[in-house]
Amino acid sequence: MVREGYDRASHAYRGDECNLEQSGYGHWLRRLHPRLADGARVLDLGCGCGVPVAGELARRYRVTGIDLSPVQIERARALVPDATFVCGDMVEHDFEPASFDAVVAFYSIINVPLDRQAGLLRSIHRWLAPGGWLLAIVGRFPWTGVEPDFRGVKGVPMYWSHGSITDYRRWLGEAGFTIPEEGVEPENGNPGFSVVIAQAGT
Repeated sequence: MVREGYDRASHAYRGDECNLEQSGYGHWLRRLHPRLADGARVLDLGCGCGVPVAGELARRYRVTGIDLSPVQIERARALVPDATFVCGDMVEHDFEPASFDAVVAFYSIINVPLDRQAGLLRSIHRWLAPGGWLLAIVGRFPWTGVEPDFRGVKGVPMYWSHGSITDYRRWLGEAGFTIPEEGVEPENGNPGFSVVIAQAGT
């Protein structure tokens, strides 16, 4: 459902351009930048068409993106030629240990069934170098369901599965992360999503 949803709603979900500075994406990437050196290795989980996150990251870092949707990956390769993109399932794909200095996941972990999210966070910790960073937008309150007519595209459903922020704090701690910063996106969202910037233990 997730793969087909993003294949069919790719352009409705995101055009070829995005005003990064006026978006939550821009705000949280600016919170991440001071923690990374130029040329750092960054993984964009659920990278979509590469706009705006992979494109912005590729200006300063060595970026790899992974996404389930072949349509999204094809667009990403065209829109962000300076990054490397993998078409695959973030839960099933395995990167080498310590392959990255940071991982970002904007609204993508919450497309994964809830019972697999804790395991994914453990995998992310393994993919990160000691002291590496995770920036993730995750659930704030628990909810699992199917959104009809995703992004206004008739007949296209999308699956979502959110834990509570308490769940994510626990899972991150069990995976070996500390959480020096949290937030909510959008800032006045009702209920909005939780944002965590977590550091992998050594």
